[in-house]
Amino acid sequence: MKIKYMLTAAMLTALGATSVNAGVESLDPIKLTTHDWTGQIITTTIMGEVLKKAGYNVEYVQADYIAQFAGLKTGDLDVAMEIWETTGREAMDEAFATGNVVNMGKTGMDAIEEWWYPAYMEELCPGLPDWKAMNDCAEAFSTPETAPLGRYLGGPVTWGGFDDERVEALGMDFEVVHAGTDAALFAELESAYQRKAPIVLWLYSPHWAPAKYEGKFVKFPPYSVECYNDASVGMNPDAAYDCGKPTGPIWKVGWKGVAEKWPGAAAAIGNFDISNGDMGALVSAVDLDGVSIDAAVAGWLDANKAIWSAWIK
Repeated sequence: MKIKYMLTAAMLTALGATSVNAGVESLDPIKLTTHDWTGQIITTTIMGEVLKKAGYNVEYVQADYIAQFAGLKTGDLDVAMEIWETTGREAMDEAFATGNVVNMGKTGMDAIEEWWYPAYMEELCPGLPDWKAMNDCAEAFSTPETAPLGRYLGGPVTWGGFDDERVEALGMDFEVVHAGTDAALFAELESAYQRKAPIVLWLYSPHWAPAKYEGKFVKFPPYSVECYNDASVGMNPDAAYDCGKPTGPIWKVGWKGVAEKWPGAAAAIGNFDISNGDMGALVSAVDLDGVSIDAAVAGWLDANKAIWSAWIK
């Protein structure tokens, strides 16, 4: 009798699994890429956990932001949940041109990534936020290691952004120093801000930092596609990247085979939408309040079931 019960329980379990996965086209893992900043990992984890609730098998794969496109082209990676218009446009366009990578729509978030300085630096450099003023008082942004050149703290080299090219094209008296990680970037900002020490660095939104710290983005010559692609356009007729960074949506992209292999998952990924405000609050909870990413995502899912349920209908 006990054996019969155990068999029945096993059968019920199998039947339950079948019903959960009834609409799943393939149980092969959908490989979602994660990078080295909190917001992107949160975005990816939200999508991954929603796909799991729909019965899909999901695998999170650590990958470099720009280098991941090689894997997306071949299908070794399936979906990248955050490609920022500000830094990823050229890599996206090149990948789309192969026909192997497709645009899966906007995330709902809009991106700003640019040089940023604390408000107290305006006392040392009154012409800010104009980039020319910054160049005139570059030494005010110097450190013992870079003096007399100013020091610009860029993001990790894997983020791209063309900061080294911009400094050279605009003839700026600055040395670009890249932070090793997202955490290191903001740890240095916190330290400098508390001491009112000189700093100018890469800052981005959506993020908690622009709300926590008083400061401004540097105003460079306006971005244009031609500025990045044609040296004759812009202030320096001999160099590209002599302008500010673009702004715009944060996109989702994927291997072209996702829609054919997992059409339901592809539709859900296309439906994903989250606001800058929600993301800023989630990143703040993790980075400032010490909440784990898994706990932050679980809390968001619990509070927003009506939203994510619609993604997988």
